[in-house]
Amino acid sequence: MTENKQSHWRSLWVLPPIIVGIIVLLWSVSNKQPPAKVLRGEPTRTVRVITAQQYDLTPTVQGYGPVQPARVWAAVSQVSGRIVESHPQLRDGEIIVKGSVLVRIDPVDYELALAQAKAELAELAVQEENYKASLSIEKRNLTLSQKKLQRKRKLVQQKTSSQSQLDEAEQAMLAKSMAVQNLKNTLALIPSKRQILQAKAAKAERDLVNTVVHAPFNMRVASMNIEVEQFISKGQTMFEGDAVDRVEIQAQVSLSSLRRLFIGHPDIKVGDITLIKKLSAKTGIRPIVRLDLGAHVAEWEAEFVRFSDDVDPETRTMGVVVAVDKPFAKIKPGYRPPLTKGMFLQVVLHGRSQPQRLVVPRNSVRGGILLVVNEQQRLQRRKVGVLFNQGSLSIIKNGLKPGEQVVVSDLVPAVEGMLLHSQIDSALTTKIQLAVGGGL
Repeated sequence: MTENKQSHWRSLWVLPPIIVGIIVLLWSVSNKQPPAKVLRGEPTRTVRVITAQQYDLTPTVQGYGPVQPARVWAAVSQVSGRIVESHPQLRDGEIIVKGSVLVRIDPVDYELALAQAKAELAELAVQEENYKASLSIEKRNLTLSQKKLQRKRKLVQQKTSSQSQLDEAEQAMLAKSMAVQNLKNTLALIPSKRQILQAKAAKAERDLVNTVVHAPFNMRVASMNIEVEQFISKGQTMFEGDAVDRVEIQAQVSLSSLRRLFIGHPDIKVGDITLIKKLSAKTGIRPIVRLDLGAHVAEWEAEFVRFSDDVDPETRTMGVVVAVDKPFAKIKPGYRPPLTKGMFLQVVLHGRSQPQRLVVPRNSVRGGILLVVNEQQRLQRRKVGVLFNQGSLSIIKNGLKPGEQVVVSDLVPAVEGMLLHSQIDSALTTKIQLAVGGGL
């Protein structure tokens, strides 16, 4: 019985903590503040922008091509014979000055041919004198024969001479006439024979001159194919000489790129046959040749020469030929090497400056759409016309006004009318200002 009472009192001790917990919970709930209401504004996106400006744009086109000599001379032998002498520097890569004796071919055969032709001319002159003397004698004989024939005719008429004697006199006169005519014919052929012998002598003299080969201009030896004591045939190529006073670079340039050089020049007439000569002056083409040397880019000023005569069917590009004068005189060791045949170079064509061109970054125009921040600082998708693209720039023809802010950030998603907070990209603006001056 006593144990049952103790158990009952123990269970009653559990109630006070429960009652205290309920009271604390009720007090906490009654004093709790209601949730605060937060007023959310319209979301704003921060974007980089540039201010659309007009610049004096220098149109620029670039292409690549190999260096080739402006003139290449093939030393083709005009006579045959044994090579008896050659220039000590006649080796591939050596530079030889104009007028130097490059090769001597054995001249003996041609000296003999010339001596023979001169001797035959002297003999013909003597023969002509002899024929003239003989003709004079035969003419006198003919005159005597004619007189004798006349006497015989008179005697026959007087019947003091026979007809047979008359016939003999006439036959003698005809023989003398034949001799005179033969001498005249022989003398008539003398001038043509003299011309033949003179041509023979001239050819021998020409062949004799051609046994010595001179450098036609300052040249660099290439494709050497002969040695001393070697016999060469007429028409055989001995070596080649590349001119060193001028080199040409034919750069392949896309037709769409070339177009930008002619925009703004309505005075160029396509039908003008002298267009190529006037083209450089009218368009103001100023070529620059560049060679990347790693840490340094070597440059040469060049001259526009011509366009190539065809379009590459695979790349649809046209060759633009530019030239550099006296490349060896412009060498700077360590900075500007000699322009050597086969060297692959970049050719940059600068055109005449085009004033007041509206320029934006090329990657800001997507499918003809430009993102613009309007006066209410909201996004506007603007349809624009592109006049042409140049490197990292797009030149806008219409759809954009100077002073408007162009979004250059990669805005995703780009929702029309969304609120923007614009920040001017000064570094990109500076880059554009440098590029419009002719950079790519």
